[in-house]
Amino acid sequence: MRERRERSWKGVPKAVAIGMGLALALQIGWHAAQPPPVALAENLSPPPPSLVLRAASLGDPVVLSYALLLRLQAFDNQPGVSIPFKDLDYSRVIEWLNACLELDPVSQYPLLLAATVYAQVPDDVRRRQMLDFVYRRFLDDPIRRWQWLAHASVMARHRLKDLPLALKYAQAIADRAGDPSVPSWARQMHIFLREDMGEHAAAKILLGGLLASGTVRDPRETAFLMQRLEALEKAEKQPIAPKN
Repeated sequence: MRERRERSWKGVPKAVAIGMGLALALQIGWHAAQPPPVALAENLSPPPPSLVLRAASLGDPVVLSYALLLRLQAFDNQPGVSIPFKDLDYSRVIEWLNACLELDPVSQYPLLLAATVYAQVPDDVRRRQMLDFVYRRFLDDPIRRWQWLAHASVMARHRLKDLPLALKYAQAIADRAGDPSVPSWARQMHIFLREDMGEHAAAKILLGGLLASGTVRDPRETAFLMQRLEALEKAEKQPIAPKN
């Protein structure tokens, strides 16, 4: 077997060695001059049509709904990039939440995400979008979904500083979620919001009607409502201080 002899690098012509060195230096310099790779955020695509999702669920829409919600919840963390919730397209987020509710109407998860995650962003426009979504979906099933609208009412009152909107949500609970399974505090929220708005006469009438109806059976709750009614009556009798 013939021995293989490798040529010594000393035998390479000087011009070729210089050319290779220059090529290597240029390649290193070119890579060093390139900007670092930037991960680009992927846009949230629209959900598939309802019929497609139903077919894809293979007869188990509850599992698919949960899986889609987990995917949506994790969308803000993409490979190499983190997207703040406030930068998401909220119209598209609502489309996904609606699609998941269509698959599993009993699920509380879509409304939980809307009220306690997506509505918490420091952006009033997006907050209103999400609270409006909660309100609209509450109307479809008030007895199951009242707690999310109560949360939306609190958000509107304290985060948006929008008393009329908070009252709209609270009034909807009183009007549409009158089932005994709904706590009385939720059904009475609108009364205290009216008091906050200075509508003492309206709040007094509502409180009086509530006490007279006999629907309040807890003695402690009755005592509390009586105290609120007496406070409203005193407030009405107090003279209005003249403006300077």
